[in-house]
Parts: sequence; structure tokens; C-alpha cells
Amino acid sequence: MSLYDEIGRNYARFRREDPRIAAAVRAALGDARSVVNVGAGAGAYEPRDLEVLAVEPSATMLAQRPTDGAPAVQASAEMLPLENRSYDAAMALLTIHHWKDVQAGLAELRRVARQRIVILTWDQAVFSQFWLCREYVPELAAYDEGRAIGVGWLSAQLGGADVRVVEVPHDCLDGFACAYWRRPERYLDPEARAAISTFAALGERAEPGLARLAADLESGAWAERHRDLLERASLDVGYRLVVAEQHR
Repeated sequence: MSLYDEIGRNYARFRREDPRIAAAVRAALGDARSVVNVGAGAGAYEPRDLEVLAVEPSATMLAQRPTDGAPAVQASAEMLPLENRSYDAAMALLTIHHWKDVQAGLAELRRVARQRIVILTWDQAVFSQFWLCREYVPELAAYDEGRAIGVGWLSAQLGGADVRVVEVPHDCLDGFACAYWRRPERYLDPEARAAISTFAALGERAEPGLARLAADLESGAWAERHRDLLERASLDVGYRLVVAEQHR
């Protein structure tokens, strides 16, 4: 059973595509006309102007895909049911940290992509300094230490890559871990947290820190300490697009 068969039931509601991040992904895909989306989830960030095939291991996630979305197959990143060099591009967005064998999955991306590979991931060193980790729930960063993929290592596995910063808009529609950097009250919503895999994994271990956050929001201490954030339109909290050209 995939992790997302258990925690992915409300993903389509909370993990909606943000158009600004979608634009960055589309720009990274460049002149590709066909793309395989590995770890595709409920279908966010699949360009409507390209030929797309979605690959997703979780039946729960596949069931949430739109009826008019791209065709999808149930399979894992480590064993893609595709011919060599069958798509112009392969993309994997906020998924590689869930793969059982990352090196094997990356080798599969290189095998099926003719032109380029686009991966959205995060820089753990930057993420660990996010205010939620640093001040309230250090368990988030500690948990991710064991599954974060080093950007340098990732680039090396792909034969070299262009690493691009993806700043998160203050009103981001996609509710991933740092999406609510300027809306801290959202972290107190159990349903919003359930759509963030790290919170889902931590369960009750996150509760003491969340209680402190609730108290600081009530007293105004959070707003006083982070008044600089309230004026920012976007923030670098560690998300990175890794774009690798395929040189055969």
C-alpha cells in the first residue's frame, strides 16, 4: 500500500495547483511537447498544452484525478512501464523523497526522457530554518533529515543540472509544508495538516509545538516577532526546481 492510500484522501482539496508555481514548472519544461509526470498525485501542475502521461502508485490519488485530466497508469518511479526515450521530458514534483529507491527512480527518469528532467524538491538546510521548524515544531525538520534528498547529490545523479529557486507566494493555493508561511493559523487546521505528509507522519508529536503557536497567535507574539513577513509577497523557504538536460 502506498503512503498516499492512507493520507491522500483530501489532497485534491488542499493541494491545488498554484498558477505561479505552475508557470515556473512550465518554463522549466521548455520546448518539450510530451512529458511523463512521475508521482503525479491528483494531477496538479500537468501542462494542458502538452501531451502528458501520469504515473502514480496510489489508487487513492488516482481516484482524485479529474475526469478530463491526462491519462494515468498505476506504477512506481522505480519501474516505469515505458519504452526508452519515449517522452521529451520527465517531471517529478515534490515526490522523490517518497520513493523507495531514489537512485533507481532517477535512472528511470533518465531512461525515458529524451530532452530534459524537471524535479521540484527542497533544500533541507533552508527548510530547517523556516520559522515553524525553528520556533515551534523542530520535529518537522528532524523527520525530513531522514528523507530529504541533497540537491547537490541529485544534480550529480542527473549528470549536472540547473537549480532554480522557487519562492512561495503568500497566498499559495498549494498547501505543502511551507505554503502557509504568512498564514500561520492554517497550521492549526487538522485537515490542512493532514495534506502535508510530514505532519501526517508526526501525528501527536506535533501537538505541543502547535499549542505554543496557537498561544502566540492569540497573544500577538507571532505577529510581533514576524512583522517583516507580513509585508512580503513571496518567500524563499527552500523549494528548488532542478532542471537537467539530457545529453545522449
